[in-house]
Amino acid sequence: MGIRSLTRGEAERRAALVAVERYDVDIDFTALPEGPEVRCVSTVTFTCREPGAETFVDCAAEVVSATLNGTALRPAADGRIPLPDLAAHNVLRVESVQADTSAGEGVHKAVDPADGEVYVWTSFEPDEARFVWACFDQPDLKAPHAFTVTAPPTWIVTSNSGDARVEELDKARRWVFPDTPPLAVYNTVVNAGPFHELRREIDGHDLGLYARRSLADVLDRDADEIFTLTWQGLAFYAEAFAMPFPQRKYDQVFMPEFGGAMENYGCVTWSDGFLQRADPTPAERELLAVVLLHEMAHMWFGNIVTMRWWDDLWLNEAFAEFACHWAAEGATRYTDAWAGHLVSDKLKAYLADQGPVSHPIHQPIHDVAQAASIFDNITYPKGASVLQQLMTYVGEEHFRAGMAAYFARHAWHNTTLQDLIDALSEASGRDLDAWRTAWLATAGTDRFVLERDGEQVTLVAADTARPQVLAVGAYRRDGQALERTALARVEVTGARTAVTGLPADADLLLINDDDLTFATARPDDATRDVLLSTAAQLPTPISRGVAAATVWDMLTTGEATAVEAGRCLTGILAVESSDAVIEPLLTLAADIAELWAPPAERPALTAELAAVCRRLAADPGRRQVALRGLARTATAGDDLAWLREQAGDDVDLHWRALVREAELGGDVTSETDRLLARDPDPDAWIRALTVRAARPDAAAKAEVWQRVVVDRAVPVHAVGQVMAAFWRPDQDALLAPYAQRYLEVLPRLDQGGMIPAMVFAGRLFAPFSVDDAYIETARRAAEEVAPVVRKTLLERSDAVRRMLRSRTAATA
Repeated sequence: MGIRSLTRGEAERRAALVAVERYDVDIDFTALPEGPEVRCVSTVTFTCREPGAETFVDCAAEVVSATLNGTALRPAADGRIPLPDLAAHNVLRVESVQADTSAGEGVHKAVDPADGEVYVWTSFEPDEARFVWACFDQPDLKAPHAFTVTAPPTWIVTSNSGDARVEELDKARRWVFPDTPPLAVYNTVVNAGPFHELRREIDGHDLGLYARRSLADVLDRDADEIFTLTWQGLAFYAEAFAMPFPQRKYDQVFMPEFGGAMENYGCVTWSDGFLQRADPTPAERELLAVVLLHEMAHMWFGNIVTMRWWDDLWLNEAFAEFACHWAAEGATRYTDAWAGHLVSDKLKAYLADQGPVSHPIHQPIHDVAQAASIFDNITYPKGASVLQQLMTYVGEEHFRAGMAAYFARHAWHNTTLQDLIDALSEASGRDLDAWRTAWLATAGTDRFVLERDGEQVTLVAADTARPQVLAVGAYRRDGQALERTALARVEVTGARTAVTGLPADADLLLINDDDLTFATARPDDATRDVLLSTAAQLPTPISRGVAAATVWDMLTTGEATAVEAGRCLTGILAVESSDAVIEPLLTLAADIAELWAPPAERPALTAELAAVCRRLAADPGRRQVALRGLARTATAGDDLAWLREQAGDDVDLHWRALVREAELGGDVTSETDRLLARDPDPDAWIRALTVRAARPDAAAKAEVWQRVVVDRAVPVHAVGQVMAAFWRPDQDALLAPYAQRYLEVLPRLDQGGMIPAMVFAGRLFAPFSVDDAYIETARRAAEEVAPVVRKTLLERSDAVRRMLRSRTAATA
């Protein structure tokens, strides 16, 4: 039997039986420069409410020895060590070793290709600490952790509590960290390596940044921005939650071969892919800002107050995703963050919520393996949008008061959804039970239309509507622009709601103006073409974003063609003024041309977008973004020649142009070698592999599949970049074999933990060279794989099925 996943029932019984007093964890990294092994001694001090009872401790590493109160224990089985005959007070000591530090869970050794230096990181969500040391790996057994780390003498070690005492040994250093506050095991961390370190004192906080030495110049370039955002975020959340971050040290560590970012208390770990090697675009800077604020929000929502079990994962992730946009607009220069959210992640949530993976935001979770499958577009962007609606529904002042009460009442403990609802109900004076049931316990997306009868306007829900507050904007044409003449806020309590205060002569009525709720809309037959043709004339990024979201949703449901949707978005791009919106819209418009348009329509739609990019490049503020867009959409030979001329010394743009030229069949081998030789990025080899991936060449496709899928040589954060170049239109004969190979590797895609499983299951699914029959085969194959892989496959296959339908639709 393999390593078992902890069930909810098992966790409840164990939490009822034991209480953890503390963890003392000794970690030895000294073998890592030459070998793969991490050695640990975990000492767990805990009490038992029923002396004589039996339970188990989680340990999926190799157990060298294990004793309970001085008595040797039986060997581990299924990733668990039995703990018989518990005393009222117990001391468990487990020595373990983890040698799978290249592809295993929990701990990872990375070697920098630039200089051969070794770095190691740990990451434990949802239950991967057990792969490194023995622990009670469930969120409601919180306890202080004391880490002692022995590492090579040139290394720096970071952990949650900071301020380690460093002892010099013969050929190593020992880092002794003070106790953490009571934390869930998955919120702990140890990172180590010969880091480049920067520190800054701001408002009483000691802020630290770390990266591998080969990226020192990049970290130095971005440090002022990161320190400023960190200070702004800490100040915003301290005021919003009436609770300052309680620790002086707050570190952020950018690590190689890490996926995403992880909210470890006081020591956030990032993928160093967030340190852009070229000068970041505005959207890349904004992404770094919102991710930074997302992980910081977890200090309160997830670390200080922790969910009792994984069915309340949304309390962590949705809240952090909501809070990061709230804080970005309220405390930083990224004042269009909600508009950026609307035209990127929220569109993914609309699609997911209308497909086979839709689920209630709050749902029963049987075991941790299932929990790993709900780190998804329902939990994150839909959950964030629902919380934005909740703040609108109760009012921001009441929302802040409720959150302050919640943190004051539950700090350093565990909660359930009801605890949050109770705090917000008390603060707002509103009974939120109906709201909770409709929004959190019910899957699916509301859809609204408007009915007009003379001066009377009625908001009509396609199905029973959730209780919510939204706005309808009235717009009148003013030359070549639309001007908002009225905005009506509506509290929806049923399927039909009268809307008052709107002028009868409006040229366009926009449902969900200001994007206050999570709901889709449809224009009536009389205004459908008006919306498609005039969306670009709306006056604000958020109003244009709402129109774009409506058109996108119409495309995904077959109610608009790719040509209609693509031209509408291209029109918006030509006038868009917001940095937060233009890049995601450009990506969306290119996706429509490439993935959704019928093959006969693809060249013209792509050429129209390329022409817009060339025009936008004349604006210095849009130049970099526009040239990147052109690198993806260039069709004529003069496009690429002009792009190279404009790129000058911009290595990033030259790489992008090479990918496009390779896709179009150009001989780029020599130029790739020259660019690789002069690119200072230690990961430039990935760019060269991306160029090779795009080539319509059987040998190139085989090599890339081997490197990415079989060898897993590409860092997880770069897999999407490489595979986007691999799966190209008009290469079906070359790609068809790899669609079949995907089915063969499917059972093994959960190797390495949750993040790699999600990335590989989604990015390796072919958007071309497949048909509906293949999709059904893939879905059947997914019935036997890990839940996180199955969930990702179902979501991706639904999107591809919709693309296939759109590609065969008649052009309007």
